[in-house]
Amino acid sequence: MDAVLKLLEELEDIIDSSRAVPFSSKVAVDKEEIYEIINEIKTRLPNDIKQSKFIVQERNKILLDAQKEAEDLKAQTQEKIAKLVDEHEITKQAYEHSAEIVENGRRDAREMRIGATEYADQVLAIAEDRMKKMLDAIRGESVQIDDFFNHSLDVIYQNRQELKNINNER
Repeated sequence: MDAVLKLLEELEDIIDSSRAVPFSSKVAVDKEEIYEIINEIKTRLPNDIKQSKFIVQERNKILLDAQKEAEDLKAQTQEKIAKLVDEHEITKQAYEHSAEIVENGRRDAREMRIGATEYADQVLAIAEDRMKKMLDAIRGESVQIDDFFNHSLDVIYQNRQELKNINNER
C-alpha cells in the first residue's frame, strides 16, 4: 500500500511542479509520465487488495482457531465435570469455570473478529479515498487539456479567418 501511496504523491508532485499554460490556471504535464505512474499503480494495487484479502483470511483462521480452542476447553471441562459429579461443590465450581472459559473464548473471538474487520475496513477506506482523489485529479487534468485544445483551435480558426479577410481585401 505504501508503494501506491508514494506513486499517488508522485502524481501530485508532477502536477504541482508542472509549468503553467499562459493566460490560464492550467498546467502542462508529460502525458507519458502520468500514464506510466497510473500503470504502475494498476500493477501494484491488486497486490494491496490481495494483502487485504489475506488479512481477512487470517482473521477467519484466527476465529476458527479460537472457536476450536473454546470447543476443546468445553470438552475438557465436561470431562472434568463427569469425574467430579459426586462432589456437589466441586461440580458447581466446574460448571462455573466451564461457562467462564466458554464466555472468555467467545469474547476473545468476538474481539478478534471486530479488530480484524476494523483493520480491513481502514485499509480499504484508505485505498478507496486515494483512488477517488486520483480519479478526480485525472478528470480535472482531462478537462484542462480539453479546454486548452479547444482554445487553441479557436485561436487558429480566428487567425485563419483574419488571413482570409486580408486576402479578400486585396
